[in-house]
Amino acid sequence: MKILVVQESDWLKRNPHQQHHLMERLALRGHEIRVIDYDIDWRKEKQKRVFTTRKIFSVHKIFPEGKVQVIRPGTLKIPVLDYLSLLFSHRKEIKKQMKEFKPDVIIGFGILNSYIASKIAKRNNIPFIYYWIDVLHTLIPMKFFQFFGEYLEKLTIKNSSYVVTINKKLAEFVINLGADEEKTKVIGAGIDLKKFDSKINGSKIREAYGISKDDVVLFFMGWLYHFSGLKEVALELAKMRDRSNIKLLIVGDGDVFGDLKRIREKYNLSQLILTGRQPYDKIPEFIAASDICLLPAYPNEEIMQDIVPIKMYEYMAMEKPVITTALPGIMKEFGEDNGVIYVDKPEDVIYKAIEMVEDGRLKEEGMKARKFIEEYDWGNVVDEFEEILEEIIQVDDYTKKLMGEYI
Repeated sequence: MKILVVQESDWLKRNPHQQHHLMERLALRGHEIRVIDYDIDWRKEKQKRVFTTRKIFSVHKIFPEGKVQVIRPGTLKIPVLDYLSLLFSHRKEIKKQMKEFKPDVIIGFGILNSYIASKIAKRNNIPFIYYWIDVLHTLIPMKFFQFFGEYLEKLTIKNSSYVVTINKKLAEFVINLGADEEKTKVIGAGIDLKKFDSKINGSKIREAYGISKDDVVLFFMGWLYHFSGLKEVALELAKMRDRSNIKLLIVGDGDVFGDLKRIREKYNLSQLILTGRQPYDKIPEFIAASDICLLPAYPNEEIMQDIVPIKMYEYMAMEKPVITTALPGIMKEFGEDNGVIYVDKPEDVIYKAIEMVEDGRLKEEGMKARKFIEEYDWGNVVDEFEEILEEIIQVDDYTKKLMGEYI
């Protein structure tokens, strides 16, 4: 099977998401994968170029044997004009891949290039799957463009052969946008239960960062968005000088990394440990080194209402209880009494953690989390997605045959 993926994020630099796991595992099964991506973080480059040329990479994020080909069309590196140039360069690249690669199916994870790909796919009678892991239009900074992004999402849904979402709340959202309920499928995030094994020892990580056996480690990993709530957690921790045994371990970089460093310096907060980005292979060790994992995002942040980050599954697989703000998507997915504990706002995380430690609930809640997550093994997830791909390709081939006979 030949699969063409389009997205408007950086396939190379961003941490592994649903699409990385799925595509590399499909590549391991013998399918041929090509990805058209976009250097979304170009504004952060120290030496900015006005224009970049088309580049091709053969890469893996998880499995060395699961390499995919990533194609990055050239774009203008000028604010606003960058997205206009994307419209032209990505359209040209998708058409090029239709002729050269001849994909059996196209999968879209973005807004602009997904809309373009859905139109081209429909015109060429190629099945198109719109895969939702986020409500992407809410990530657009300017409100006007958010409305435009949502409008394009609706058009893309209309052009889609099938819509897949990562959780139940997102499925409700896309159906409200116009997706056919019978052609909308929830495929939860997967987890490699062998890689994220609760028996992994995190003592070397604790030793490397000066964390003692008696310290209680609160852990967060991933991209550090402004709405992640981590600044609020750190500032609350700074008020609690009598709780020096509580450590906040943060793995990753992003928008608020600099702010967190300044908080650590201003309050002489040695309890705040910032590791920066770490290799994906080391993540299980970092989780193993923790006692409680966190998702303290702003509860009213629009982008967080309907999503379930893959880190939740990885935390839970490692038999760690998770404290999170009461986000609708999270609550719908995990419910109550499954190792996920809810608070009203980021500042409450510290107090809830102290309460759990004093009540001796960490082991019990961690075991509940692991039990809940065991059905989300990646093998099952990939099987389910592969079946959808094969089904819609067979249906599309049958339709083409009927049309040919009719003509």
